[in-house]
Amino acid sequence: MDPLGARSQFVDHQSLPTWQQQLEVGDGEEAPLDPNDSLLSLQSFPSPFPFRPHINRKVILFCGDIGLLNCTAIVNTSNESLNDKNPVSDSIHRLAGAELRDELLKLKGCRTGEAKLTKGFNLAARYIVHTVGPKYKSKYRTAAESSLYSCYRNTLQLAAEQSMASVGFCVVTTTKRGYPLEDATHIAFRTVRRFLEHHGNSLEAVVFAVSDTEEPVFRKQIRIAEKPGTLEDDSEEESLDSDLGQVGTHAFARMEGDVDKQRKQILQGQMSDVALQKQHQRNYNRWLCRARAEDLSDIAALKALYQTGVDLCGRTVMILVGRNIPVTLIDIEKALLYFIHVMDHITVKEYVMVYFHTLTGEHNHLDSEFLKNLYDIVDAKSV
Repeated sequence: MDPLGARSQFVDHQSLPTWQQQLEVGDGEEAPLDPNDSLLSLQSFPSPFPFRPHINRKVILFCGDIGLLNCTAIVNTSNESLNDKNPVSDSIHRLAGAELRDELLKLKGCRTGEAKLTKGFNLAARYIVHTVGPKYKSKYRTAAESSLYSCYRNTLQLAAEQSMASVGFCVVTTTKRGYPLEDATHIAFRTVRRFLEHHGNSLEAVVFAVSDTEEPVFRKQIRIAEKPGTLEDDSEEESLDSDLGQVGTHAFARMEGDVDKQRKQILQGQMSDVALQKQHQRNYNRWLCRARAEDLSDIAALKALYQTGVDLCGRTVMILVGRNIPVTLIDIEKALLYFIHVMDHITVKEYVMVYFHTLTGEHNHLDSEFLKNLYDIVDAKSV
């Protein structure tokens, strides 16, 4: 806390220029753009995200310490145990005080892609949203992109649920996790853009707090501020898929349509059989990529799932032993990932799964919802 009468060290987000204000100079004149910047050049390809001044007015790029931001909430990037040592976390902990560490112990960790909330304590921000970015391996790029998207999307959803007026984002990856900064920046902007398009009324400002080395990459990739392209509002949805191919080669840039809209259509039963099948297949592929990226040796050691042979109809028989699954002691999602990994080559043909419930108790009673989730996911492989 600042001494009485001293100038505050905290930075109010309302004192910072929005991206729209940075585009305007004087009476509506546009700020000069770097002609060598292919992402901003008028000679560049048309943006798949049409120019939206009302969204630009909500976006702020701040080069400085996120711990000093006066927003409703700021975001802390950490590890699964919420005790990571990185410049962002170190600054937040130093400014928030020892109470934050005690509060984090009560959360009992955080999974990759999740977002958890604590008070801000001695910070100017009322809340801190803690999230865990993925470890990046090029072999499992799709899984990493999906997890990083979840970090931003879950944080924004939490902000909406808590009626927050403003959110300050750090770069939700660390050097130790090895995520390419340009790819991570694109995912951050696209996720925020989509959220503001559909839920913009719930947020007044989104601040990206970056370092000196991160700022040039963010300025280069801030597609929210691109010049108006040839796309019209009524043709945006039809042209989006083809235009995204020009944005980047990574899987996230090629995402088909609006994820939130697709999920809503599934719930309302409005998707065609072909579209639904594609959605199931993409969901399966995401789970499988995560399964291949995780260390599942501890689940394999339980020896709860194995293949025994074939039945009279020639179908592969899989045995699931309930008593070997200590559900109260293991990460049940890791168990699901392991089963998906084992079943991947089995589900190409007809199979039978036999569940042995004998000698199970409270500590190893597998919820029927787990088996339903497993079936729903792996069934897409054989559709």
